[in-house]
Amino acid sequence: MSKVRDNAAELLAESLRNGMTLAVGGFGLSGIPRDLIEAVRDSGVTDLTVVSNNMGVDGKGLGVLLENRQVRKVLASYVGENRLFAQQYLDGVLEVEFNPQGTLAERLRAGGAGIPAFYTRTGVGTLVAEGKPHAEFDGETYVQERGIVADIALVHAHTGDSDGNLVYRYTARNFNSIVATAGKVTFAEVEHLVEVGQIHPDHVVTPGVYVQHVAQYSGAPKDIEQRTVRPRPAGRTDQQNGDQA
Repeated sequence: MSKVRDNAAELLAESLRNGMTLAVGGFGLSGIPRDLIEAVRDSGVTDLTVVSNNMGVDGKGLGVLLENRQVRKVLASYVGENRLFAQQYLDGVLEVEFNPQGTLAERLRAGGAGIPAFYTRTGVGTLVAEGKPHAEFDGETYVQERGIVADIALVHAHTGDSDGNLVYRYTARNFNSIVATAGKVTFAEVEHLVEVGQIHPDHVVTPGVYVQHVAQYSGAPKDIEQRTVRPRPAGRTDQQNGDQA
């Protein structure tokens, strides 16, 4: 049965409930499921717990959910590019659980693999480890971290087929591949939608067994979080610079 949905936004809106936990792929604004995030915003659902590496930037990515006051709690690794996020946290509007980036990635991977908890040395002796079980292995102290399973996972992929098999583009893969496995129900938006058999099995990153719904990405322009360019060498023409590139 094809997993392609003509109106994934409408189906997602029907699946959302107040108080749900969402796991969302992306890193900054790279690889974010933009259409699906906007569908969450438009649904009006509130009291959400969002698990993501970060919360986008002000007015973009997951930042639109913060603007709409739809998020109650965030599990994230980095939040430095979003002033509203920081303000809501300081004002006591938003509950935040900070995770070391590798720990957050492993918590999502563990949840997707059916592993309820694991031990790591990262964070031992810091605020991150307070209130969590500790154990000693080979003379070293480790802290227990719980796997994360979200009610719904939202991801963005470069290519996907009607069975839900996904391929990501370079670093836009980031958290998407592990987020896709950590949701009880996973929605994927894809830039290139192809038929089964058009993706070589060796190229599949996320097998379709993890994905329940696939939608064609709208093609909306992708925002760049920070644009860094090299100064043009003095005296060189645009054509010369292009030839060098």
